[in-house]
Amino acid sequence: MGVAHAVAGKAVKLLLSESELGQAKTTALVKTSNFETMRLCVHEGQEIPAHKTKGPITVQCLQGKVVFTVGEVNNEMTPGDWLYLEGDQLHSLKGVEDSALLLTIVFTQTTVD
Repeated sequence: MGVAHAVAGKAVKLLLSESELGQAKTTALVKTSNFETMRLCVHEGQEIPAHKTKGPITVQCLQGKVVFTVGEVNNEMTPGDWLYLEGDQLHSLKGVEDSALLLTIVFTQTTVD
């Protein structure tokens, strides 16, 4: 089930039922000139290869379990865990279970150019 883009001042339901989580796709919630936030869905066994973003990011695990690797450091993330990265840090992700994450990418002046 998709989520409509967020409206300023209105709450958005981020958690999914187990049946929804197994079928869920990543959904953009809001994108402004300063940041973008999405509910990132990663399924069991799915890998997102190592990459970098130009600007800082924050990641909060909402549901499930993932391994979020920063450089050579593996961070097992479960619901309630949060991490922050500066821009240009190599990172990757692997779903240990079907998972939902709240990802925010901050745009810097060089990100927008």
